[in-house]
Amino acid sequence: MGGVISEARTGVPGLDDILTGGLASGRLFLLEGSPGTGKTTMAMRFLVEGAEAGEQGLYVTLSETAQELTATAESHGWRLDKNVEVFEVVPPESLLDSEQQQSLLYSSDLELGETTKLIFEAAERTKATRIVIDSLSEIRLLAQSSLRYRRQILAMKHYFSRHRATILMLDDLTTDTLDKTVHSVAHGVIRLEELTPDYGSERRRMRVVKYRAQGFRGGYHDFIIRTDGARVFPRLVAAEHRRQFKRVPVSTGLAGFDRLLGGGIESGSSTLILGPTGTGKSTIALQFIAETIRNGGKAAMFVFDEELGLLFERAKPLGFDLAAMQASGRLQVAQLDAAELSPGEFAHNVCAAGSDPEIKTVLIDSLNGYQAAMPEENSLILHMHELLQFLNRQGVSTFLTVAQHGLIGDMKTPVDVTYLADSVILLRYFEAEGAVRRALSVIKKRTGRHEDTIREFWIDGGIRIGEPLTEFHGVLRGTPALSDDRAPARPASDE
Repeated sequence: MGGVISEARTGVPGLDDILTGGLASGRLFLLEGSPGTGKTTMAMRFLVEGAEAGEQGLYVTLSETAQELTATAESHGWRLDKNVEVFEVVPPESLLDSEQQQSLLYSSDLELGETTKLIFEAAERTKATRIVIDSLSEIRLLAQSSLRYRRQILAMKHYFSRHRATILMLDDLTTDTLDKTVHSVAHGVIRLEELTPDYGSERRRMRVVKYRAQGFRGGYHDFIIRTDGARVFPRLVAAEHRRQFKRVPVSTGLAGFDRLLGGGIESGSSTLILGPTGTGKSTIALQFIAETIRNGGKAAMFVFDEELGLLFERAKPLGFDLAAMQASGRLQVAQLDAAELSPGEFAHNVCAAGSDPEIKTVLIDSLNGYQAAMPEENSLILHMHELLQFLNRQGVSTFLTVAQHGLIGDMKTPVDVTYLADSVILLRYFEAEGAVRRALSVIKKRTGRHEDTIREFWIDGGIRIGEPLTEFHGVLRGTPALSDDRAPARPASDE
């Protein structure tokens, strides 16, 4: 077979992107993974995709019954028509009859030969161009030795290659997991894995181990199995995505806040809002959301920590009618469950929103909830780096909230992402005249100058920004002091 090799699309959303098109036609591929990782679902979709394109498919099963496989397909809404045949390999009756057992041959010799013959006859009869063999564990047991097993796989490879059929062999890794025979023979190898966290649902991921003469997206990629089949979320590479846009200052809608930020934040930049619980991080972020929508743009919110009904209810008296914004189609709101969500699926959802040219602002509230969905902190940093770079390159203004541990004094951040953000807004409690007050400051802004002052702010039917707290020192520690030992009255707001 010379010339350019065509590709057989798998039909699994996201997988063809990772494989840069699909599986090379007329080649043998291995799909391996422990039981329950989704091999059968992906293999079935591979055959259904071919059937929809007019190709003949053959599912050879040595472990499951044809009835079980048909039920699996129906559970995903797929009908196995005449273009997809399920062939159940059943040992010849003579092998089950003790009186007809061969005495000069090992039974394994006869069983392996008969099994292979049945598979070849089914391929000849159906003239299938897409074939799934499930599973190699049965063939490995029949072969009994690594040499015979390798020879059998090579025989299948050459036979099907002559018939220009694309073969997908499934291996459930229930026998010898160290046997890499098929790895060396196969044109490509895809491995599926299932992880079980201490709490929450299982997580599935996959990676392409090898693919001869073909580029592919390396590393691990999360995937899920739903009613409509499997869906893979390719690992995000921000460098592959860029949109032309003009960076302009984005106003907060509050004059005092704009002065503190040196005129506002820049479009296509990321802002981290940091502070202890209850200081108003979400409220500050909602101000940016509301101002974006007021100026005719769209915004998206991804909420981990707060129930949406409660969020909508408490935001309305502050001047943020989120329900009306959502009803107008200007605001997308997603309630997320960290125990049920994989990092890859979350990144996919955020990127889908950020790819909309009308979306100007994205809020992730909070990073603490996102961290709960991550296996470890190092992965969180890498995920956030790619995600923020992607959104920045789309011209989206991104806001993230992080709750610090503690209320006053020395507070700790669960994960330090301050160096990733372009701007950092710090919120603090401080005590004055027996009352708890809130302070607001900008401690970092890459895109321009900003005030280095600390302003008091309060929430009263909206956000009110006061004058700089010039009489205090030690506000950020939560223990302010005055030179004349007298706390000033709350300064009037200019908002």
